[in-house]
Amino acid sequence: MSKGAGSAASPAQDGVEQRFLTLAAEARPELFRYCARMTGSVFDGEDVVQEALAKALDALTRAPPPAELKPWLFRIAHNAAMDFLKKRERKLTLLVAEVPDASSEPEDEVDPSLLEAALWVFVALPPTQRSALVLKDVLGHSLEQTAVTMGTTVPAVKSALFRARAAVAARAYGPAPSVDPSREEQANLRRYAELFNARDWDGLRAMLGRDAKLDLVARGGRHAGSPADYYSRYAAVASSEGLLAVAGFLDGVPAIAVFRGESLAPSYFIRLEWSEASIALIRDSRYVPYIANAARFRPFEAVLPSAFDC
Repeated sequence: MSKGAGSAASPAQDGVEQRFLTLAAEARPELFRYCARMTGSVFDGEDVVQEALAKALDALTRAPPPAELKPWLFRIAHNAAMDFLKKRERKLTLLVAEVPDASSEPEDEVDPSLLEAALWVFVALPPTQRSALVLKDVLGHSLEQTAVTMGTTVPAVKSALFRARAAVAARAYGPAPSVDPSREEQANLRRYAELFNARDWDGLRAMLGRDAKLDLVARGGRHAGSPADYYSRYAAVASSEGLLAVAGFLDGVPAIAVFRGESLAPSYFIRLEWSEASIALIRDSRYVPYIANAARFRPFEAVLPSAFDC
């Protein structure tokens, strides 16, 4: 937390900050699950979480802390997610048919498939319905907690849940969106994975564009640095950790999944942005492994990590 020149935080203020940092570390995976489903992207979701935590920490420097930090933190994350959606001006992929505002309570039974549903299932719902469904059914918040987070009333939450559950039960969100990256992008990603698995770090450096940037996502914030040095760090750990790169689709978006050891599930992801055949941006989520628990990955080819000799 930044402090003015010559000022010193009181012991009480230091205590509030430390309590906040502890809570933020504990709540961050849950905040991420919410924000990823609201934005429809694991990387955008992590961006929103980091923005929300920064806003919360800044607010603590200017006003007394609220009595309950966690609901306050979720409220800030909800607002940040809604602001993100407004800025993106994303067109909804589904117009849910109007249903009566049933006076009866919404069913307490939660569709278990929701807990593991792909992100696009939630993105297909209008934001208010999406928020209510994720908070109540996925994260297990009470109706009252959900209403506080959304800044609305319990009856409004019940109505949103009724509509959202009806759409999901009817599979009204339609099939998974199809993504058709160019042959060039697929070839670039395959080439990247091949060089990574061969530990050819000089070959990967040769793929970097002149102004390539690095975005290393971490629990403590974003860390930029030299992409060339980035590969030097990988050279020190890739073989000892048994890292394997596989090109494919991350929730429908072309990306690299990195597997560790004998695991058949990705440990983390790397998103690459291109300028023609050169890398313009690397976004690496190595230090936020909870991202891997919220995403769906499908290789370009039907191969298992065990098929590779690391």
